[in-house]
Amino acid sequence: MLKRAKARKTGIGLSTALDEAPLSVFHFKALFTSGMGFFTDAYDLFIIGIAVVLIKEQWHLNTTQVSLLGSATLLATLLGAFVFGRIADVMGRKAVYGLEASIMAIAAIASAFAPNFFWLVIFRFLLGLGIGGDYPVSAVIMSEYSNRVNRGFLVSLVFSMQALGLVIGPMVALTLLVSGISHDLAWRIMLGLGALPAIAVIQLRRSMPESPRFVARVKGDLTKAVETIHHYSAGIVQASKEEYGPTIRRSFKAFITRKRNLLMILGTAGSWFLLDYAYYGNTISTPLILKTVAPGSDIIKTAAWTLIIFAIAALPGYAFAFFKIDHIGHKRLQWLGFIAMGICFFTIGIIPGLTQAIIPFLLLYGLSYFFTEFGPNVTTFVIPTEVFSITDRSTGHGIAAGIGKLGAFLGVFIFPILTAKFALNGTLLISSVAAFLGAIATTVLPETSRRSLDEVSEELIVIEQEPKKRNKKR
Repeated sequence: MLKRAKARKTGIGLSTALDEAPLSVFHFKALFTSGMGFFTDAYDLFIIGIAVVLIKEQWHLNTTQVSLLGSATLLATLLGAFVFGRIADVMGRKAVYGLEASIMAIAAIASAFAPNFFWLVIFRFLLGLGIGGDYPVSAVIMSEYSNRVNRGFLVSLVFSMQALGLVIGPMVALTLLVSGISHDLAWRIMLGLGALPAIAVIQLRRSMPESPRFVARVKGDLTKAVETIHHYSAGIVQASKEEYGPTIRRSFKAFITRKRNLLMILGTAGSWFLLDYAYYGNTISTPLILKTVAPGSDIIKTAAWTLIIFAIAALPGYAFAFFKIDHIGHKRLQWLGFIAMGICFFTIGIIPGLTQAIIPFLLLYGLSYFFTEFGPNVTTFVIPTEVFSITDRSTGHGIAAGIGKLGAFLGVFIFPILTAKFALNGTLLISSVAAFLGAIATTVLPETSRRSLDEVSEELIVIEQEPKKRNKKR
């Protein structure tokens, strides 16, 4: 079936030209534009972990309020990923590219001026809508601009901008705290600074051309797609104005009822949900976790330990991921990372007294971070950009990201509650179960490394079958 579909294609089509284009400056232009937005996402999502410690003291929040404040953004991210992901498949990736950055900038500034707990939760929820929209659009645009050999490297490098957000957040917090300014002003500046990188990329995103694959395959304007990518790539990508098959638009019902798509949703969304439950539950709660392990530490020492964990464990994990993902394999790296995460959490949970010994705890906890980044935290972002077809790619990624953030919401919301009931070691044992289940969910996915998007998503088969279905209805 796949060979027969390929036979319909003549000349060097746009998709093949993009798949085989050498790695060049035009790839890194798209990378910077997408990545800066994702740095903003990470900073905004994780800075609340430190800020909430200060807000809790100032506003005298109870456990439920702490949980809600830490997780409100994640719940909104679920909605934003669903809605903006679908809009990007219907109206185009560029239709929402820049809009979600504007939402993030406005919401970050509003958060800094929140007068009380209620309004802060509202503004953080609005922030989550923008962040949710950024997930599928940034990922899909980078994937569709990428070549076949380096796609994993480029898309994971976009996601790895999260590492800068993880490190910059605690650095900002430490700088503000040691400066001696009031805690009320400190947390407001922390949250408000999230607007700066978002503002910086709005114009870049609005000036970036629409995904050429989308223009050619969905909008049906191959001539414009070829001319645009030729100009944007400074002539590096050379494509003919011939392409396979008719243009196709598919309804959401058609997408969600296709058996293969349901299986891919199970694999991508299921593994992302389990990853984010463990990852965000731990990461946003890291200051609270360290306070539990070392009750005598103050907020400055806790922020410093948080920075050390992210800098020594998380950053190398991201680096190894984007350099090795295409060599190891996207699916294989995700599976191995989940297993290593599960072993680390399980070890912390079963060894008596480990959660009261700061140095051994930090070593194992840091090791879990390394394998989270050098594994599923990166690959769950990459794989959904590859396994869905061009007409549904952003929708599929949005569903996966949204369900992932539902897991993050649950993890952040119930982490303090579980810790109060089962202690830290019991809570991390639950995280280990989530990691092992994530490895199982990964097994339903295909290996996507160094394969063309058309091949992995079975795009050519879908394009050939669509006319047949229409003819049968006639």
